[in-house]
Amino acid sequence: MTDVSVAEKDAFFEEVGKASAAAVWSAWATQSQNGPRVRMVHPTWEGDVLWLATGPNTPKAKQMASNPLVDVQWQVSPPNFVHIMCRGSVELLMDDESRAHAWDVLDYDLNDFFQGGPTDPNYVAVKLTPTRVELSEMFGSVNRRIWRA
Repeated sequence: MTDVSVAEKDAFFEEVGKASAAAVWSAWATQSQNGPRVRMVHPTWEGDVLWLATGPNTPKAKQMASNPLVDVQWQVSPPNFVHIMCRGSVELLMDDESRAHAWDVLDYDLNDFFQGGPTDPNYVAVKLTPTRVELSEMFGSVNRRIWRA
């Protein structure tokens, strides 16, 4: 295991972004009153920030509003079986500027889900600020690197 230095941070997150884009889907874990809940989502990295779109009244949004700590995991297929784990704290953003920014950052067409565009009242931007990100190969057994805030 190798800790990512300050000097390596930008290159590390560039690699994390590419690997997660190749995986597309991630498992996003939140906490409810009844225990943990995991669902598959399609977030996008912007440098060292992870963005997600959801509805403000979804169970996921309600759980994150109650407890902003989340874990996210990606598993990328062969040949290297890249594995990414991210832990951090989320903000649910409803201001027009943040929603427009996330709308532009996310790497898929949000119009498929929110026909009213970036100001759709059924759309909230989720900003995850990580406290720990791990990137490795072969399910964590090779080239394991960890960045910590």
